[in-house]
Amino acid sequence: MGFLHSSAIFPVFLIFLFLFSWPITSSANSHEDFLRCLSSSLSSNDSSSISRLVYTQRSSNYTSVLESTIHNSRFITPTSRRPLVIVTPLHVSHVQATIRCSKKHGLQLRTRSGGHDFEGVSYVSEWEAPFVIVDLANLRSIDVDVEKEVAWVQSGAIMGELYYAIAQKIRTLAFPGALCHGVAFGGFISSGGYGRILNRKSVGEDLFWAIRGGGGGSFGTALSWKVKLVRVPEIVTVFSTSRTLEQNATRLLHRWQYITNQFPDGMFPSITLTTTNTTVDDRNRTVVATFNTMYLGRANELVPLMQNVFPELGITTQDCNEMSFVESILVLGLLPLENLEILLNRSYRIPYLVATPSFKAKSDYIKKPIPEIGFLGMWPQLLEPVARTVSSAA
Repeated sequence: MGFLHSSAIFPVFLIFLFLFSWPITSSANSHEDFLRCLSSSLSSNDSSSISRLVYTQRSSNYTSVLESTIHNSRFITPTSRRPLVIVTPLHVSHVQATIRCSKKHGLQLRTRSGGHDFEGVSYVSEWEAPFVIVDLANLRSIDVDVEKEVAWVQSGAIMGELYYAIAQKIRTLAFPGALCHGVAFGGFISSGGYGRILNRKSVGEDLFWAIRGGGGGSFGTALSWKVKLVRVPEIVTVFSTSRTLEQNATRLLHRWQYITNQFPDGMFPSITLTTTNTTVDDRNRTVVATFNTMYLGRANELVPLMQNVFPELGITTQDCNEMSFVESILVLGLLPLENLEILLNRSYRIPYLVATPSFKAKSDYIKKPIPEIGFLGMWPQLLEPVARTVSSAA
């Protein structure tokens, strides 16, 4: 889930290891040959023990490593295709060795940053072919340059680690990235969020050729990125207010679609739809619409703005909280405000997801406002006895 439209994001490759298509082998010994190749390559490049980097299907930690970032239980069934080997590189040379040995011994590659891959493309092969996962979770260093207002971020870092690293240096710079702190940076910057739109001419012929399939489906592994940071005020404001169906939530949601385009660029408005019990015995439930907005400014500016644009919501200063930008990430991400270090916790589960260890999310865009009758058609589905949460960001 991305936020804060910005044209200030510019990825630059520090190391981009190129892959090429190679013949698929059916040899039962291919992974043994691969392991020998990898062991030989690593011993010649550094002193790292292969046991710290490589997990085979016979390794005791294989399953826990494989499933560490799998949220969708569809991909951890007994019939799911599993990698022959998982490599967790600590250095660039480990990635290079993995690519060379995979190519030499006919194994396909999957590169995983370790965040929110709900479709399994980074750890499941669509072909009936043996494959190797390169898990970049250990390549997670972050270097923030306050003077130049940029940061170098390795692909295995999660967004929370980036937000935390920036906040430790300065509270008036930020990166407009994913709302969920557990999203991995490599996946976000290469295929998610908001940024510049490039056409064939601006992206360049070579890259255009590669992303159209010229690289055999996966043309490289980006290990580190340089991103431009944006300036933010020392104090921002967040408001949050909830309405149930009985409190006119449907009409407010419908109206919300028509007024968010009147908000200034320094606002991030969102709505989360959940359900709650209206009686103790759990026989009656209702939908709750929670309106959340972060504003790059003070409450005395935000309240009159909201009263002018959306008076129906009735926002007052009592609904608003002033805080730093990084604290607003905690609030909007439904994390405990008093614990900034939680941004570093990769395994933390948002409270309303605790009861659902298997988790699937999907994003979409609408070009026309949803009519009220459309919302009315959604409520029976949300009220079914299945854990669902719908989130909307303008």
